[in-house]
Amino acid sequence: MVVTGLSGGGRSTVARALENVGFYVVDNLPQALMLDMAELAFKAGGAARRTAMVLDVRSRAFSTDLAGAIRELRERGFSPRVVFVDADDEVLIRRFESVRRSHPLQGDGRLADGIAVERGLLEEARDQADVIIDTSHLNVNQLRRRIEELFGGEDARRLRVTVLSFGFKYGLPPDADFVLDARFLPNPYWVPELREHTGREEAVSAYVLGQEGAEAFVAAYADLVNATTTGFEREGKRYLTVAVGCTGGKHRSVAIAEELAARLRQSGLAANAQHRDLGRE
Repeated sequence: MVVTGLSGGGRSTVARALENVGFYVVDNLPQALMLDMAELAFKAGGAARRTAMVLDVRSRAFSTDLAGAIRELRERGFSPRVVFVDADDEVLIRRFESVRRSHPLQGDGRLADGIAVERGLLEEARDQADVIIDTSHLNVNQLRRRIEELFGGEDARRLRVTVLSFGFKYGLPPDADFVLDARFLPNPYWVPELREHTGREEAVSAYVLGQEGAEAFVAAYADLVNATTTGFEREGKRYLTVAVGCTGGKHRSVAIAEELAARLRQSGLAANAQHRDLGRE
């Protein structure tokens, strides 16, 4: 895939969205290297063939013939999809002014002059585009969703939930979106026949989940995560970490994490349990 378009049109957002759906993204690639990059991706095979090359005015320092480079790709047997991002001049000017940046091609002139020069350079490439996206009335999240709808497929857009057990005495997981505290439950550590076992084993799990309040605790947080997933997906979040802690990360948090992940899977979410501190004691 070749991604290009007007400066300020949203190329960076498109690039990040393509990475989210599994593309290998090469940003600011000189046009003279497009064919080499395509051949490398083809030879590598597998996931590397989903490569997106993002070109902007910086890459045109090497060549201004983007349309010719795209034609050369096709002549050599490749079938690149060209995505062109555009926006109204007034919108582009507002975007540049909001970040107090000059246009790369305006020189000593006005923003409008730089935009006009760039439009002229990209006119033929725009005519060759397979997909033209006008971002004039799209915010960042709307543009990202548009790219994911076009190129992602349903699986790539799904939120993935990791339920991570941990021990508070080893510190909080820095990537946690939610932190649950299971220390209100009786600790199996003080039950001699359970002490050496973990929350992944049936005896410990049954003990933990059978305590007063455990069922309501798991059910409440399952409902909370399910209630927020649609909003997280809408805002572009693809990975959610729910951290469940107990003192050492061996018994209570492990059993709760396994049960919570199982319930989230039952509700249709892509969820898995991981155990950060299991085995540290």
